Amino acid sequence: MLIVDCGSSKTPQIASIFEEFCDTQVIGFHDLTKELAEQAIGVVFSGAPLLITEIDMSTYVKHVEWTKTYEKPILGICFGHQLIGLLHGARGAKMKEDRDWQEIEIIEDSPLFHRLPDCFEMMEDHCEHITIPGGFKLMAASDACINECMQHESKPIFGVQFHPEVSGNYGNILLENFYFVCEK
Repeated sequence: MLIVDCGSSKTPQIASIFEEFCDTQVIGFHDLTKELAEQAIGVVFSGAPLLITEIDMSTYVKHVEWTKTYEKPILGICFGHQLIGLLHGARGAKMKEDRDWQEIEIIEDSPLFHRLPDCFEMMEDHCEHITIPGGFKLMAASDACINECMQHESKPIFGVQFHPEVSGNYGNILLENFYFVCEK
């Protein structure tokens, strides 16, 4: 699994969970290339201490433009989720700061939710959200944020606004489910 560290302090937890299932490589965002990604079974984009509404996101979006034609699974977490959304035409906006547990409600079934209840708690750490981009479906929501999870309609591309890597057993299950998507 290729884990792209966008600057999150939580990236080591992502790596630690995936290391239980597969070979894992962590690289910095600016070191990411399509060639490196082609060697992995899938790509995970971490969170970041960046606000998409306060910086010029065009260089970030341009750097991952190639993922539109990438055939292997992609998972974006928090900033990674927002980056995937912006790449596909979503709009970002400020929201009430959310740095606590939220109850996530499944709206539509996804391979990410296998073995999870219809409602489950995940840890949040954000103050922005994105709309659902074209070509994506809304998969889960919370009272605090509508787009908690999205999935591409035809490709194995997923985004979660919450942080499964610091959400205990349910978070571990969700990340393991992404690994199973990559193994198919």
